[in-house]
Amino acid sequence: MTLRFTATLPAGTRGPVTAVLRMPGRLAASAGGSPVSEDVIRSTCTVNGVAYGACPWHMPYVRAGEEVDPPSLDLPTVPAAGTLAYAVTMDADRTAVALGRPDARVELKDSEGTVVAEGTVRLDFVLATPPASQRGALHARDKQGVLWRYEGTGDVTRPFATRKRVGGGWNGYTVVTPLFSATAGGTGSLVARDRAGVLWYYEGTGKPAAPFAPRERVGGGWNIYTALVGTGDGSLVARDRDGVLWTYEKTYDSYSRFKPRARVGGGWNTYNALVKSGGWDGVLSRDKDGVLWKYNPQGCIPCAPFEPRQRIGGGWNIYTVLAGTAELGRDEFPDLVARDAAGKLWLYQGVHVYQPGSLWGRTVPGSKRSLIGGGWNVYDLMF
Repeated sequence: MTLRFTATLPAGTRGPVTAVLRMPGRLAASAGGSPVSEDVIRSTCTVNGVAYGACPWHMPYVRAGEEVDPPSLDLPTVPAAGTLAYAVTMDADRTAVALGRPDARVELKDSEGTVVAEGTVRLDFVLATPPASQRGALHARDKQGVLWRYEGTGDVTRPFATRKRVGGGWNGYTVVTPLFSATAGGTGSLVARDRAGVLWYYEGTGKPAAPFAPRERVGGGWNIYTALVGTGDGSLVARDRDGVLWTYEKTYDSYSRFKPRARVGGGWNTYNALVKSGGWDGVLSRDKDGVLWKYNPQGCIPCAPFEPRQRIGGGWNIYTVLAGTAELGRDEFPDLVARDAAGKLWLYQGVHVYQPGSLWGRTVPGSKRSLIGGGWNVYDLMF
């Protein structure tokens, strides 16, 4: 953005004239340091049409027992004139939201340090559209086996752009699950099981027009499982017909995608839906009573893959499809889409909550839904 304002100086003002723009409040340090990044705003300045290049911001923040100035911007030092017209560009990162929507104070001084002009300018720091690499994407297979791609817009009032055709032949698979959540930038890998029980791996290319590289064979024998779910970190869990859940931890070897399986535990047949949560954030499961649960990753090695389950809420049996996605809005939390029996698709934005026993808290689907649109019954698979 570009901020423009004009200052009128008293007659006889002697230069050079210095100027500063000051925020109204000080920045308090958080446990991790500054609440904003060091280069939260980058600015260039011109005065009366003369370019002065970059102008520096100062972002000191308060530590215990310290007195510091509020954030400020040094404007160019210029010769005196009857009017000075300033133009200040501001290229801010997302941490600028911590600065809010302040009425900043501008103060000009003459060569002796006397204030000769002052006033306020309104700044408004709000989140803009995230880059494609930070926006989620949804894939949907139609009944003819064609896979379609819906890229996130960053605007939850219309979460998806017009669909794009990925390609045909996807009806050869009985299960498809992401290992890493798809993004509008073309990243995100997945595995797919064919009717013969062979598991195939599709690497994300980072190219939205062709998001998947040619498939690679992982191995056979995967028909023993009734559910396969990526856990968000490149690993996979699989439920067998007896309700036992197994984990296949990722490797960094392209010739062997997963380590030998390890037993997680029994009783998983109580769930009629298991899906990858969005982002890096574990697994969502719906039980036969319609209650949705979250299994958050444990985050330690070696240990069980999940923390104790977290209850999200009831009433989820109204949906025929659940699919976790990366962020579709602008808050950085992964989201969830759900299709009802009438073919309407609903968005549940992720919210951050604190769970007993969890140091940092966890992201779960929020309690409020918004309608994306109808007609989604043309698809028999979404991920």
